[in-house]
Amino acid sequence: MMKQAREFPAFTVTPKAARSLAAGHPWVYAQEVLAAQPCENGALADVFSQKGSWLGTGLVSLQSKIRVRVFSRNANDVFDEAFWRRRLRYAWEYRKAVMGPDVSNCRIIFGEADQFPGLTVDRYGTLLSAQVLSAGMERLKHTLFPALVQLLRADGQDIRGLYERNDVALREKEGLAQYKGWYGLSALGLQTPETPLAHICENGIRYTVDVENGQKTGFFLDQKYNRRAVAALAKGRTVLDCFTHTGSFALNAARGGAAKVTAVDVSETACAMARRNAEENGLAGVVQCVVADVFELLPSLSKGSYDFIILDPPAFTKARKTLHNALRGYKEINTRAMRLLPRGGYLATCSCSHFATEEEFCKMLAAAAADAGVQLRQIAARQQAPDHPILWSVPETDYLKFYLFQVV
Repeated sequence: MMKQAREFPAFTVTPKAARSLAAGHPWVYAQEVLAAQPCENGALADVFSQKGSWLGTGLVSLQSKIRVRVFSRNANDVFDEAFWRRRLRYAWEYRKAVMGPDVSNCRIIFGEADQFPGLTVDRYGTLLSAQVLSAGMERLKHTLFPALVQLLRADGQDIRGLYERNDVALREKEGLAQYKGWYGLSALGLQTPETPLAHICENGIRYTVDVENGQKTGFFLDQKYNRRAVAALAKGRTVLDCFTHTGSFALNAARGGAAKVTAVDVSETACAMARRNAEENGLAGVVQCVVADVFELLPSLSKGSYDFIILDPPAFTKARKTLHNALRGYKEINTRAMRLLPRGGYLATCSCSHFATEEEFCKMLAAAAADAGVQLRQIAARQQAPDHPILWSVPETDYLKFYLFQVV
């Protein structure tokens, strides 16, 4: 029973939804709502089973297939500013604990994993970059953003601005407009930064991150420690980095002592950025950037040209219905890479799609190895960095698969 009398609209859900919520998953889908009292988009609502049991409080998205995102299962919670400040503090304290000195360059809020459904906040040195993908977080951001900046600055962190990267089509499914721009923090005495460029250092490598135009919020932070694992194996090797983007795996390999690194991407812009990053780090003599389609390049190479190949493709699928085609794409590039490597060569391969499960990805790798006529000696199986925590009750938070093999 709830001890606090609350006036939130009531949503009654199916037994299936009730079981899912009881197991810890926070989403209620539109087709699982049996009855709902009228409310505004992004409003708070209480969720009940058919038998009248209270299941939690969530944020409503009237236009989304995910109708309610539950964020509280404590009937005594009061959702005032102090509640959200506590949540922000939990998230920040967790990052300090797991990231240590890397906390100046990490993900501070990872949506459902931090119980901020639909909100991502990344930190790049003195700048924060945020993406709001739910109607509820859009309503709450004017509480959350200033509070987060205050929290970090009070803890001695030099934060000078927050940029909103809300230029994604997913927002339209929430009934939200697309846009990007600086979030005003003048109430905290902060002026709008003069540039959206942030200068960061990851694994000893310097990058310029463009929070206005870069991928997602500006840079992919989740592979931080996987890049370090690649660097540890790269000494003296000839490395091919496929889908290099801004060159982060290539640069880590070069810094790890690789004899030669070829960084490949189909995007001219990405290659230009990778080239610039190599120059800024004094690695231009080792890293060569090539504009090419990886699917066309791999078949044209001769066996033994490289003894270390890195495959870090974009998500080939963002929906369950296209998973089969995605796995076919993953298998093609992995089979070709395995055939190219000499006996004893190394392969780093990954997938950033949560729709391609660990089991499906491993099955694909085994099939690729069989087709290539090789065996895989596993060196490491890794995931995303711990600033992107995996909540076991929310499979969607477990998305990055990273494997390091020796081909024998």
